[in-house]
Amino acid sequence: MPDSRFIRPLRWPLFSLTAVAMIIAILAVILMFEAFPKRPQPKVGFITLGDIKEPGWNMSNYQGIERACEEFKLPLLVRDKVPEHGGKCAEAIKDLANEGCQLIILASFGFAREARQTIADFPQIAFSTNSAEVQLRNLTSNFVRMYEGRYLTGIIAGQQTRSGVIGYVGAMPNDEVNRGLNAFTLGVMRANPKARVIVAWTGAWQDPAKEKENARRLVREKGADVLAYHQDDSAVPDLAEAEGVDFIGFNTPLFGYSEHHLVSILCRWDIYYSDVVRRFLREEHNANRINWLGVDRGVVMLSNYSPRVDVETRAVVESARMEFLRDEVVFSGPLRDREGNMRCPAGEVIADDTLLKSMDWQLEGVEILD
Repeated sequence: MPDSRFIRPLRWPLFSLTAVAMIIAILAVILMFEAFPKRPQPKVGFITLGDIKEPGWNMSNYQGIERACEEFKLPLLVRDKVPEHGGKCAEAIKDLANEGCQLIILASFGFAREARQTIADFPQIAFSTNSAEVQLRNLTSNFVRMYEGRYLTGIIAGQQTRSGVIGYVGAMPNDEVNRGLNAFTLGVMRANPKARVIVAWTGAWQDPAKEKENARRLVREKGADVLAYHQDDSAVPDLAEAEGVDFIGFNTPLFGYSEHHLVSILCRWDIYYSDVVRRFLREEHNANRINWLGVDRGVVMLSNYSPRVDVETRAVVESARMEFLRDEVVFSGPLRDREGNMRCPAGEVIADDTLLKSMDWQLEGVEILD
């Protein structure tokens, strides 16, 4: 029998044991991921009224959600040229739901109202809209305080007019358009209390022929020498250029116009939609039923000024912009409507909920083109 003094026990090197342990751990992780597959990446759906390739509301909103989805590396599925009314929005929602979208953005004011039942039929999907007319558990109203930009440009219009008449081409007198029109009028009155603001309704978000007709009437019949508008296209700027009158752009950068283009109200839709997507990913999307972003968040701003806007006017506008940063508001009393009814007494302000859901009136001083 061999002498046990000359037999050594078998010992594994320490590094070999460590390597074996690491291999076992890696195999365990691989098996775990095979047993629990990675959740699919959320998809975002976007539905809008017009053509995303045409400058205006539809293109600017699309570019904003596109950049937001790129930021978070999320797939974006788009359905554009979807008319309001007639059931097309509901069809687009079903289509995007079947494609696996978990967040669907409705980028036209009337979509939520007409597709209310369809939205309710997909409780597992988060919906975002820019109107407050519908309240559902899976629907959040997200807004831009565009009316703050309206107020600032109203100051410019009031300072710029020589005839004392400012024309405003508006789509329809709903809460959103009335907010902008009333804020614009308050800005005008701040700069020029004797000025008149005359609005001409088109009855549609996009009707270039009607928009040009209304703008022409405001200029030729009423003597307007400054034009503003709340429409999805650039028909009013085109008419203003042809008539040689000043105008204020809306929602999208305008290029190729003369110095009559005084300024444009712009929106950083990328910031806006990044906020929407971020809250969705954090599962905070419906924590607040209403979410508003404005000048204070860098979302609403003005473009570069025309040389026709003098230094004094720019200073007044900057002073008003700083007021928003100090949490001062546009709609503070006393405010009366066109019929003389008191809508906001002195010392009070109009609450957000009222601005969103109950601004079905125009401010005293607004005139309607027959």
